[in-house]
Amino acid sequence: MRRYVTLVVCLVFGALALWAVLHYRSVTGRGVDRPKGGGLSGELVVFHAGSLSVPLREVGAAFREKHPGVVLRAEAAGSRHCARKISDLNRRADVLASADYKVVQNLLMPDHADFNIRFATNEMAIAYTARSRRASTVTEKNWHEVLLDPAVRFGRSDPNSDPCGYRSEMVFQLAERHYRVEGLAARLTAKHGRRFIRPKETDLLSLLEAQEIDYLFIYRSVASQHGLKAIRLPDAVNLRSPALSGLYRSATVRVTGKRPGSYITRRGEPMVYSVTIPKRAPNRRVAEAFVAFLLSAPGRRIIERNGQPFLWPVVVDGPDNLPASLRSLVGGGH
Repeated sequence: MRRYVTLVVCLVFGALALWAVLHYRSVTGRGVDRPKGGGLSGELVVFHAGSLSVPLREVGAAFREKHPGVVLRAEAAGSRHCARKISDLNRRADVLASADYKVVQNLLMPDHADFNIRFATNEMAIAYTARSRRASTVTEKNWHEVLLDPAVRFGRSDPNSDPCGYRSEMVFQLAERHYRVEGLAARLTAKHGRRFIRPKETDLLSLLEAQEIDYLFIYRSVASQHGLKAIRLPDAVNLRSPALSGLYRSATVRVTGKRPGSYITRRGEPMVYSVTIPKRAPNRRVAEAFVAFLLSAPGRRIIERNGQPFLWPVVVDGPDNLPASLRSLVGGGH
């Protein structure tokens, strides 16, 4: 009998101890498999311009430190291609970050996105390496002559897929006017045909490193991130300066439009990046938190550390459609 009582007492105390441990864990969260960081969890799909690969990788890492329950999947492509994955291929994405705010305006609004936050700038440059042909003599003043040398090869991205592609052709036109060389734009455009044209500008980095090409039209930030030499183009050519907006508008490039078989004309303007959350974002709560982090002081520092001046306050297209969680973070509409 005494043994039976002892066994019952042990079982009772054991049950009480187990209940205490489980209750402690449920209150403190210790030992419980639950997402941290305010309960944010799930997959976050980010479509983004190739030129944002490095800074968004850093932004994503910092964001996941705060929200380890989130699995981030980033897909880099030309900004126009990113938009068409949503509009034409019916792909789902939580965030789209474009190298040109007009991509979102022209291809996604209003059917697939109803707001657009302009957040950063950049400028065009020409990247090269110490092994590039005529690397020792190329300058801001003679680069167009160097690129027309029959022995020199250069690459650029596809205007229909990537803003850097149509911006490269705008640079050709602005350079013709700036250097006063008649026919320069046509000659640069025609050289090589499509041999060294790729869907996005970062696709050409491997060709540059392998010496398949000598020069590459690319954003200055990307050249800096990859430790490449770069020719700094004059403001009259580089699409950087808001004060030269009127001059930039003289450069035009025809690209594919929203519907198959349609075309639009892109006019030159100071380059501005943007970010949006598509209407059919599967994980909208996490998307809003990610964009909020991008716009926060830590996010801005990461973007600027990677060579892109941040616009502050940002400008918003469709400000009335901004999620409530983002309204306090932005400073203007358009």
